Amino acid sequence: MKAIQFEEYGGPEVLKMTDKDKPVPTGHEVLIEIDCVGVNYADTARREGQYVVPTPLPFIPGAEIAGVVVEVGEEVTKIKPGTRVVSLIEAGGYAEYALSDEFSAIPLPDVIQFHEAVALPLQGLSAYHIIKTMGRLQQGETVLVHAAAGGVGTIAVQLAKIFGAGKVIATASTEEKLALAKKLGADILINYTKEGWEQDVREATGGKGVDVALEMVGGDIFNKTLKCLAPFGRLVVFGNASREAYTMNPQVLMRRNQSVVGFFLPQIMKKPDLLLPSIKELFSYVASGKLTLTIGGVYPFEQAADVHEEMNSRQTKGKLILQVK
Repeated sequence: MKAIQFEEYGGPEVLKMTDKDKPVPTGHEVLIEIDCVGVNYADTARREGQYVVPTPLPFIPGAEIAGVVVEVGEEVTKIKPGTRVVSLIEAGGYAEYALSDEFSAIPLPDVIQFHEAVALPLQGLSAYHIIKTMGRLQQGETVLVHAAAGGVGTIAVQLAKIFGAGKVIATASTEEKLALAKKLGADILINYTKEGWEQDVREATGGKGVDVALEMVGGDIFNKTLKCLAPFGRLVVFGNASREAYTMNPQVLMRRNQSVVGFFLPQIMKKPDLLLPSIKELFSYVASGKLTLTIGGVYPFEQAADVHEEMNSRQTKGKLILQVK
């Protein structure tokens, strides 16, 4: 089979097409013939050797895959060959075939297309659990969504509304991206490249601050977001796109009973009672039209390096997808 891997850490140029043996499923594994794979910032962090957990070399990136099960291991009981599925795997998605355990391979409703499905496991589940499980959003509260035109952001703006947010404040770096956030339901639009944006957030809340904030940039953005929190506010950290170190004195949280919470999706994947109901709920929102998925681009499999270059430029919107089949 064809696969794209890197044998050293570095820029997009280290991604190389290679020939690999097709995996053979054993035990509870299923073999998926991949139709398409989602591209994520986690893939770029893996490539740079900057991911939250070690990345062994050589490495085939790609965690979100959608396709058809073609073989199953001898202990598989829940899925049959021919089933359309989406799965979140640890690695190996930039390939024509990949293994998944049967419990992570989620059968797709007929109304959900592969391109829609592959936009949900990482960004969809992340937005869902950042807001609901870790952010503990309550009816009528205010939510701040950074990078609101990105893969997580476009879904988070909509889910916050679905979950009962009274006001969604969206930030982005261009007017075009802010227009997209408004179209998806954001109430307040703020360009975070302009000096003093954190004051704009506080003014939009009448000086109170936001109840839940989503933050994945780090550095100065993290520190300014902390200043935007209301009493009892929750700031959920789910990335560090700037690669800048975090500096925070925990005592600043004490005065207003605030929380900084970490989020790492693989921990959710270990809890079927959290994972399965939430992905099925997301499917239902897409099927009913409540949740619109923003596909920023579908690219030929061979252009993985170009797509990584685009992501590095931070000019992309929505979900980026590699078409494998």
